[in-house]
Amino acid sequence: MHAAHPLPTANVKDQVSAAEWQTRVDLAACYRLIALHGWDDLIFTHISAKVPGTEDFLINPFGMMFHEITASSLVKVDLAGKKLMDSPYEINPAGYTIHSAVHEVRHDVDCVLHTHTAAGIAVSAQKQGLLPISQQSLFVLSSLAYHGYEGVALNHDEKARLQADLGEAGFMILPNHGLMTCGPSIADTFLMMFILQRACEIQVLAQGGGAELIMIPQQILDGAMAMAAGVTRSKQGLGGALAWPALLRKLDQQNPGYRD
Repeated sequence: MHAAHPLPTANVKDQVSAAEWQTRVDLAACYRLIALHGWDDLIFTHISAKVPGTEDFLINPFGMMFHEITASSLVKVDLAGKKLMDSPYEINPAGYTIHSAVHEVRHDVDCVLHTHTAAGIAVSAQKQGLLPISQQSLFVLSSLAYHGYEGVALNHDEKARLQADLGEAGFMILPNHGLMTCGPSIADTFLMMFILQRACEIQVLAQGGGAELIMIPQQILDGAMAMAAGVTRSKQGLGGALAWPALLRKLDQQNPGYRD
């Protein structure tokens, strides 16, 4: 692996708790899975995860590609954005704004995932937003929020508005910008993004066909959304814990090394 800067030379695993190390491994895997699915945006966008038992969180070293990220290279910061361990890397200022905003107020959330995919931005640029035209969309619509575009997220005053718009939702569409999911675990948050991304891809493909779209009838929509909301609130969540080991097996075959 070639990086723009040297990686930390100290053994990070020996400096952190077992719980933090496991979070680092899962978060590094999440970054590489985003790259594996083609949802990364060079060194931009970000995924964060809370350090267990603290208000601190881990986020990507700004300057590394997602497929390069390892458990040791993740940067630990507090809610003020101060680095808590030595690292040759800084963090993305816009990433800090978005992720600290969520972690400050959503104590039910352990992971926040933000992307700039073509399909996600395409749907975010549509006045009607996500349409109820797929089964995937039902899970999203049961817990979906929107936050209007205010430019690159460098203004900390935006945090309060983003927090208010997010409320208790697990999915967020950022018009003209991209997608965000936040969940109780890294596994669930990745699966939520998989569903949101797939719903957006389906919508763009369906619209591109030029035919009149079939909207899911309101009666079915109401019942399905109530069921989807119950699933997302349940202890099992959307099933991220079931899919995660299989995703890691795929990653171990195609891009190992995230555990370093």
